[in-house]
Amino acid sequence: MMFEANNHFALLGLPVQFEIDTDTLQSNYRKIQSEVHPDKFVTASPAERLQSMQSATLANEAFQTLKHPTSRARYLLQLQGIETLEDSNTAMPADFLMMQMEWREAMEDAQLAKDITALEHLLSTMKNEAKAMQTVLADVIVNDPNTAAQIVRKLSFIDKVSADVQHIISRLED
Repeated sequence: MMFEANNHFALLGLPVQFEIDTDTLQSNYRKIQSEVHPDKFVTASPAERLQSMQSATLANEAFQTLKHPTSRARYLLQLQGIETLEDSNTAMPADFLMMQMEWREAMEDAQLAKDITALEHLLSTMKNEAKAMQTVLADVIVNDPNTAAQIVRKLSFIDKVSADVQHIISRLED
């Protein structure tokens, strides 16, 4: 069975909204993958094998996009015709810029001190800040896409710094 869907939400049987049930997302994704996985089409015609590969790839892309709050929000905005312009629009409010600088300094200090506990505390702080932003995002994503786009840019930054911190922790643990 091959799948056609207007968007990732429809493909994975979810309502088009920021807050989703991640268990349903995972369950629906697994169901689709089990139906279209290329291994099930080894003896099929080349066209059917290609269709299976394309469907599996589409389901994978949809799952990866919807699984993460930042990419899910970015995708919801794209469905509304709004681009978040994270690469080109780096303007941020002064308070957020100050917070960024404090996080970067804390990360560098903890890295130099090889202080994994401080890095884990920093990760926790950033995670809490991201959760607070996601709560606001859920409220504004439909009615105030410009504010939502700014929040997505902030979340994108937090995701990047969090990944940097996790990378440092991994290196220090080795």
